[in-house]
Amino acid sequence: MDTGGMRGDPGQLIHRSLDFKSQGAQCYKDKKYREAIGKYHRALLELKGLPGERDSAADSPQPDRLTEEQRRAVEGIEVDCYNSLAACLLQAELVNYERVKEYCLKVLKKEGENFKALYRSGVAFYHLGDYDKALFYLKEAKSRQPTVLSFPRYQRHPIHPVGRNEAQ
Repeated sequence: MDTGGMRGDPGQLIHRSLDFKSQGAQCYKDKKYREAIGKYHRALLELKGLPGERDSAADSPQPDRLTEEQRRAVEGIEVDCYNSLAACLLQAELVNYERVKEYCLKVLKKEGENFKALYRSGVAFYHLGDYDKALFYLKEAKSRQPTVLSFPRYQRHPIHPVGRNEAQ
């Protein structure tokens, strides 16, 4: 039976993906952010070979072969990897806020109340100059964990940019 170019059964692909995700987490803890980014990307790449994934679903008439447990595992890996990628990017000297926003919005599509993705989206939108969206996401994040978050820097009105004296 043809496997449609899969590099292993779904269980193996998920296991390899989890291994790369774990390696990425260790790199992040060790402050090796570029290496962590590579590991998280590799974890996501492993998932591309799964049946029913976005890339193969359109031209594959065969039914999904993932169990419900496997589908949940894949979604969890994707959420964790995209969240972690955003965290790594925010550690860079020159932050790619557009990419941070993109990764966070992918997380929020799957988990609309994800605190970290909400907060990081707000930070990204702020730095991209979309203050209304920034405020929306930051308020959403604060409503999820009000005792954890204080972000007066990002709540200032754009007329009063960060770092300027507000007293007139």
